[in-house]
This record gives sequence, C-alpha cells and structure tokens, in this order.
Amino acid sequence: MRLTQLRKPRIATPVPQACDEVFDGRFRDLLGPLTWDTLPDAIRTRFSKRLRQGNSIAYHGVVTRMQMSWLGFCLAHAARLVGAPLPYDIRSVGHPAAVVVTEDVASNGQFWIRQYGRRGAFPQTIHSSKRFNGPTGLEEYIGFGIGMALTVEATPTALLFRSDHYFLQFLGLRLRLPRWLSPGALVIGHHEMGNGRFTFSLSLRSHWFGNLVRQEAVFRDTKE
Repeated sequence: MRLTQLRKPRIATPVPQACDEVFDGRFRDLLGPLTWDTLPDAIRTRFSKRLRQGNSIAYHGVVTRMQMSWLGFCLAHAARLVGAPLPYDIRSVGHPAAVVVTEDVASNGQFWIRQYGRRGAFPQTIHSSKRFNGPTGLEEYIGFGIGMALTVEATPTALLFRSDHYFLQFLGLRLRLPRWLSPGALVIGHHEMGNGRFTFSLSLRSHWFGNLVRQEAVFRDTKE
C-alpha cells in the first residue's frame, strides 16, 4: 500500500526579514573548495550565511509531494514519541511550509525548525540541531539523545546530505546503532530551481523494504 499526493506548486510570498550575516565557510570546508565550486552560485550563497547570535533567517514555500509506504507511515507515526523527526501526514501537500535557521553559538552549529501545514489540523513542527563535529564532520540531533552522522555531497544542481550512521548519547556515552537497527538510509537534498527558488527533498529508504517516506517542498529565497 502506498499513499501519494501530488500537486502543482503554489509558491507562497516570502516575508522580508532583517538578517545580520557574516561569511560561513563550514559547509565549504566539508566538501573542499574544488567540489564546493561545482555547486550553483545560489546554493553556495545560501550555505555561506552565518548568522550572528540571536538572528534567524526564514524560507517560505509549499509542500508539493508526500509519499509513504505502509511501513513508512507506521515508522513516521511511531517516531512522534521522540519528537516527530519525520513528516507523517499526506494532508500537508499543497499547504504552506517554512524553514527557520538560527545560529547555535554555544555548540558552533545551527538550529533548524521545519513547519508543514496540514489540512484541518495544527502544523507539524520538526526541531533539530546541526553540529559540525563527529567522525564525518557534521551531525544532526533531534533530541532524546538521538543523532545522525551525515556526509555531504555536491552535484551540478544540488547539495545532498546522506546518513552515514545513527547513534544514541546518554550519560556521556555514545552508542553507534548497527545498520539493522537503523530506520533506513536518509537523503536530504537542496536542489536549485533558478529564479530564487529551490526544492527541499527528504527520502528514507530501507535496505529490506524499499522506499519508506519521500517528501518535497518548494521554497523561495528570503528578500532582505
């Protein structure tokens, strides 16, 4: 059984927002200068913004695709017990989406808040923290001691974040989950569309059960 909805994008008008920025070379350093330069200019610009303490930048758009297998549906809803890190409602298609990035000065990372509207219900909000450390140089935390090490990949049109492994942290200890206990291979993409637009994609795939969850949303650049 597969739940799918598709709809032609309706781009929401971005809200102008003041932003105090300095150059951020952390993502460039993960890729290396030569690979970094293969990315579109617009992507390099977005991922070279380091916000000063207390400042945020927001991107506004619309969810254009939400697809789940029956197992993905069960997994996404079960994950609500630990903060709902996966999108879980196909009713979000065609509804507004927002991403807010705030500098996490204490950990030299970033706080990310993703919000997806849902028909007849409160929006789903996902919180996470990206930190530039660990064996791959980049990790994402969702709380409850749960984290994911990420690798970064560049293509001519996109910046991709791939899960390398999942881990648990408690009492100062770090436990790397074996692959058979992980929810699957996660790929998050930032795809350039041109004219100030980009697509955010999320894909979770199991080695044993195939595609579990796929989501896409189209955003516009924030107007300064």
